[in-house]
Amino acid sequence: MALSDLRNQNLMNLIKRMHSLIEEPDIEKQRQTQELIASINKSPKDVIITEVSLSGMYGEWVRPARPHAKNRVILYCHGGGYMTGSCSYARSITTKLATSASLDVFCYNYRLAPEFPYPAATEDAMDAWNYLMMLGYGAKDVIVAGDSAGGNLALSLSLKLKSECRFLPGGLLLFSPWTDLTASGKSHETKISVDPILSPDYLATVTRAYADGEDLTDPLISPLFGDYTDFPPVFIQVGTNEILYSDSNQLHKKMLSANAPVRMEAFRGMWHVFQMSPFKTAYEAIDLGADFILNIYK
Repeated sequence: MALSDLRNQNLMNLIKRMHSLIEEPDIEKQRQTQELIASINKSPKDVIITEVSLSGMYGEWVRPARPHAKNRVILYCHGGGYMTGSCSYARSITTKLATSASLDVFCYNYRLAPEFPYPAATEDAMDAWNYLMMLGYGAKDVIVAGDSAGGNLALSLSLKLKSECRFLPGGLLLFSPWTDLTASGKSHETKISVDPILSPDYLATVTRAYADGEDLTDPLISPLFGDYTDFPPVFIQVGTNEILYSDSNQLHKKMLSANAPVRMEAFRGMWHVFQMSPFKTAYEAIDLGADFILNIYK
């Protein structure tokens, strides 16, 4: 085994052990554990976090603590299978994005399943979008980003805007997006043994919690089945060791067939949303995302 492969394997083993700490049948305890972990990981000193309320929905601005562009913004949708996750848990990505892209990042706590199943999260995403519009940002001034279920939500929001004939964001940055709740991709079977985070049982559980009784081929639930004609630029990042690899790969092919300006980067040996981890490849991936954003506005 090559040294780099051994290092990745050791990292995956560590990630698996850490992830087991928040694998809790009681969903409320799982959420509390996530928040505890988030509180231990202090935000870096080179960002400023400001809390806001959107008609009772918590949101926060993550801003670089230095002069930076104020006319554009990143709208970030956190992951967590639509059952867990929050702005504070997502700071391991939002703080990196803010400093790397030198842009303000707005994140928000959408309502979670099973208490609030589909379409609650999409409705809250639209509220966050409308909040930015009311602040004076143009649609093209906003990059919508998200990880895992947050990547699903970023796509769902954009497809909802498209269906309402509204202006679309300037681009989308997706980290390991969950795009197919029907789990039709081959990696849902072939990557089970190497994925240290996700499992088919977990995906089945969160799918039931979020969309029980719904048509799972609805593009606002499974964006893989959406129409991407005249879509803005999209950058997809995915690890080769995750069961959601096919969700990214199939989306990439679907967008290419619609002539959408899309790019996919597959990171060898990486796992689901590895960008949250504090190591070199994660920072390099975030920097690539920042370059994608900056190139949109050249």
